Amino acid sequence: MTDTLAAPTANTGGARFVGQRVQRREDLRLVTGHGRYTDDVVVPGMLHAAFLRSDIARGVINSIDVSAARQLDGVVAVFTGADFNAEIREHWVDFEGPGGDASPFRVLADTDVRFAGDPIAVVIATSRYIAEDACELIEVDIEPSTPVIGADAALAADAPVVHAGRADNIAGAIPAAADPVLDEIFANAAHVITETIDQNRYLCVPMETRGIVSQWDPFNQELTVHISTQGPHGVRAYIGRALGIPENRIRVIMKDVGGGFGQKMFMIPDEVAVVLAGKRLGRPVKWIEDRRENLMSGLHARDDRMTVSFAVDDTFHILGVKCDLIEDVGSFNAAGSSSIGFVGLLFPGPYKIPRVGFSAKAVFTNTCGRCSYRGPWMMETAAREQMMDIAARRLGIDPLEFRRINVITSAELPYTTAAGLVYDAVSIDGSLEQAVSMVGYEAFRAEQAAARAQGRFIGLGLGLYVEPSGIAMGNMSSEAAIVSISVNGDVTAVMSSGSHGQSLETTVAQVVADRLGVDFERVTVVQGDTAATPFGPGTGGSRSAVILNGAASQASGDVRTKMLEIAAHVLEAATDDLELEAGNISVRGTPSKGISVTEVARIAYLRPQELPPGMSLGLESHARYTPNAPFTFSNSCHACVVEVDAVTGGVKVLRFIVSEDCGVMINPDVVEGQIAGGVVQGIGGVLYEEMAYDMSGNPMNTTFVDYLLPTATEVPIIEYGHIETRSSTNPGGFKGMGEGGAIGSPPAVINAVADASPTSSTGRSSSRCRRRTSAPPSTLLADPAE
Repeated sequence: MTDTLAAPTANTGGARFVGQRVQRREDLRLVTGHGRYTDDVVVPGMLHAAFLRSDIARGVINSIDVSAARQLDGVVAVFTGADFNAEIREHWVDFEGPGGDASPFRVLADTDVRFAGDPIAVVIATSRYIAEDACELIEVDIEPSTPVIGADAALAADAPVVHAGRADNIAGAIPAAADPVLDEIFANAAHVITETIDQNRYLCVPMETRGIVSQWDPFNQELTVHISTQGPHGVRAYIGRALGIPENRIRVIMKDVGGGFGQKMFMIPDEVAVVLAGKRLGRPVKWIEDRRENLMSGLHARDDRMTVSFAVDDTFHILGVKCDLIEDVGSFNAAGSSSIGFVGLLFPGPYKIPRVGFSAKAVFTNTCGRCSYRGPWMMETAAREQMMDIAARRLGIDPLEFRRINVITSAELPYTTAAGLVYDAVSIDGSLEQAVSMVGYEAFRAEQAAARAQGRFIGLGLGLYVEPSGIAMGNMSSEAAIVSISVNGDVTAVMSSGSHGQSLETTVAQVVADRLGVDFERVTVVQGDTAATPFGPGTGGSRSAVILNGAASQASGDVRTKMLEIAAHVLEAATDDLELEAGNISVRGTPSKGISVTEVARIAYLRPQELPPGMSLGLESHARYTPNAPFTFSNSCHACVVEVDAVTGGVKVLRFIVSEDCGVMINPDVVEGQIAGGVVQGIGGVLYEEMAYDMSGNPMNTTFVDYLLPTATEVPIIEYGHIETRSSTNPGGFKGMGEGGAIGSPPAVINAVADASPTSSTGRSSSRCRRRTSAPPSTLLADPAE
């Protein structure tokens, strides 16, 4: 189902491939098992690493004895914090800048441990098996102390500090600003609804865990690193600063990556330890994170609590909102992982909320550190959309009608939110109406009443949001492309970013092929190797469609212009009279008078005498692109239908509908694949996944026996509706949408479960819908009336 609200203007490069369901060229190798991941890298003389990790959440290290481990046959070296920590010169990442040096960091625990899973020592051996055995021989004496578990414990007046030397456990804060106008709104409002909403901790869980092979050449003083990452250039820059190696002596290679979702955006200390070990030994070292390590110490996500108050008038218009957010960032959180700033900025979302008051704290605890997970600011949508249902039911109005009263309509664009963000090319009300039309909202309400009469409890929930895609700020402001046509007419696009599941080999080739008027099959995309590609920050912030393809389009446009100038010279025609399609350039109205792209390329490289006077040889362009705004807004509405077993609490998702507006779609199959992945992660986060700790700081879910993931049997066929509103921030009219699926799905599922409640006629909403402990797939839910 597709609805084009704003039809794309004429594509100056043609549109044979953009917008088409072109088969992903990655699929052949990936689905047949021929992808090349980090664990597939084998180099001569390679050693293997294994880490000894703390099984205590907080304590003082009295002693570490590695002598027995070093004597085990096959062990080459054992390193501790005393060996490595002093070798780090700078530890900030490009995203933060030099100010990131202030964040807590160490390669290996030395004086104390700060979470269960904290790496204490690394063993380097001839095999992973031997390295693991050697870890068992290391004797560590730790004097345990009471850990700080949970935000409440971190904020307690007598709380011990997680990081020695800090005054408290506050990692970041946004104090509440005095706002007399907002206070007066609440004092005079006809209705004030307040609720506290918890967001449970769950994880990225990439199919491929972290992996690194580090190879130091002491003779050439060169370092080659194969790594599963989201940005090879960021890895190279970080290693260069941290170890004092010139960047131009470092090569970082990312081949196929089995998912990242934010977890692999930046290096973690474990990976740095592998590089240090390899450099110290002068031999290649491999470490592949096992699943227990990934779940226990590979960085966590979410874990938020938000208190939200709505002030509403008698006509059900929202007059103002107050929010207070508490975010648990664990012990050693990754750069950019705290989202308190974005949550406040984005909270108004798709609604006309005239005034917002926001405060927040991010706190350290003795748990695994936080990372940015697909839509790291999603608490703004999760809390707001639950509050829309909670407020509607307390006001005695249908949740859909409450949204319709407050939603930003297309007639009101451009619209400036209370936070100062400007929406222009969005279709918020359109996606809402498309989703409820697809789900058959009125018919569902009749079906729901009939089902209740039969003792069955079904519910419908919505999740409406605006996604800030194409994030262009700081080091993420640009991407680059080098596009060239070879002497035989084949096209190469060398890109600054790298795919970890976004299908860039396909979508970039579609954009370039259209721009150059050549067949898709003639375009090859090169990515993921710092020795060949220009600098880029890596995939994140739903930036690839907007910024990376912007660079590809710009570079291809330059090459196109040069091709047409050469052809015009040869054909003795004006460039404006030429048409470029399917690899041929012809004079408009005279198709027999033309020249192929291949022939133009041969002139450009082999026959300089045939070029226009003063033109340089070759067909190549290097472009670096920045969109004309820091955000390119996309929008979507999710609708979820569930059935709840009133006896067991088991939840079955019956239908899931997504109406998505991501601007001009490059490839609908890729768009729908991105939506589906995010939706499944959201379903998992609500009904199956939770990383729980006991009060001693022990992680309770370190295998897939306990950390549950949804499978194909738990997920319905996802139904898609598309609206294409052309973006104004980039020439292609594209928008990003890689994170939205994981943002809109959790509140849709939660609202659906609450809507199914037998305790009220429309299903009174619940402020909490989260599991406190592990449960089998027939998940036991909190009482909807809680």
